Amino acid sequence: MSGGTTAQGIDAASLQHWFEDRVDVDGSLNFEQIVGGRSNLTFTVTDEADGRWVLRRPPLGHVLATAHDMAREHRIISALAGSGVPVPEIVGLCEDEAVNGASFYVMEFVPGMVVRTYDDAAALDPVLLGRMGGSLVEVLARLHDLDVDAVGLGDFARREGYIERQLKRWRSQFEQSTTRDIPQVLEVHERLAARVPEQQGVGIVHGDYRLDNCMMRPDGDVAAVLDWELCTLGDVLADLAAMIAYSDQRAAGDILLNASAEGYPSPDEVRALYASHSERDLEHLDFYLAFAHWRTACIVEGVYARYEAGVMGDADPELTRHFGDRVLALADISAECAGRLP
Repeated sequence: MSGGTTAQGIDAASLQHWFEDRVDVDGSLNFEQIVGGRSNLTFTVTDEADGRWVLRRPPLGHVLATAHDMAREHRIISALAGSGVPVPEIVGLCEDEAVNGASFYVMEFVPGMVVRTYDDAAALDPVLLGRMGGSLVEVLARLHDLDVDAVGLGDFARREGYIERQLKRWRSQFEQSTTRDIPQVLEVHERLAARVPEQQGVGIVHGDYRLDNCMMRPDGDVAAVLDWELCTLGDVLADLAAMIAYSDQRAAGDILLNASAEGYPSPDEVRALYASHSERDLEHLDFYLAFAHWRTACIVEGVYARYEAGVMGDADPELTRHFGDRVLALADISAECAGRLP
């Protein structure tokens, strides 16, 4: 059986055989890329009887050996099966690059909706959007409460010093990428580095936990948590702070999806919801909020620098300015949060 409709980064004929060895396939497979992510590539896979799966592979072209590790994502999702944190069921991992040009893994398709933009959120009933926010926080607390050893992830990454490592890493990335003077970024780094709270145990840090990285059910519950490529072990309050920071309208930029949509929990409500599901002390949450905005500023400055240097192709000058202005806004907000620290 030969492959059907294909897409860039897909060897349809080869993958057809791989699928047929593992699942019941009816007819030729079609592959369609899911647009939205900016890193690993995600494809929906369908057969002629509307059987559905999801395939993840690294981006096209050369990537760092340690980046875009499909086996790593596969391990996380497999470990979380049956844990109470909803994840897709894994079909299989393929590390033989002869099959599709790069390693990949395949998951069962989880039905539901992805609330990706502000317009998506605003179109929902505010009560439903509120339920989504509440379920999102509850699942996050459930993830953070998992025993990393019990789920088989105890050796997944370094367990301590998460914030210190992040501060060092992103300061270095910022200094290597920036071509302009943004003193708040380095000033906030120094303030944070001198005030890192004691890590409250070790937990699973998703690394990019927000509404549009989850598949949502029609009743508002989380159907599946997606996009585990930044997952590690460490200080889980970084996840909570990032979730709150993403909803700050001043800094959300192109990921503005709930900052002012009626019904979505406010930052104070997110904090209270998390506290109702977790025993972790949230006294130092302002530190983590400052860190969340600061880290995003460092990341977006790298994006801005690449656009400004012209290495991203024929970029829209307006988009380049957007990234540049967003970094300045993030730097200001992180400084504001850091200024509240004792």
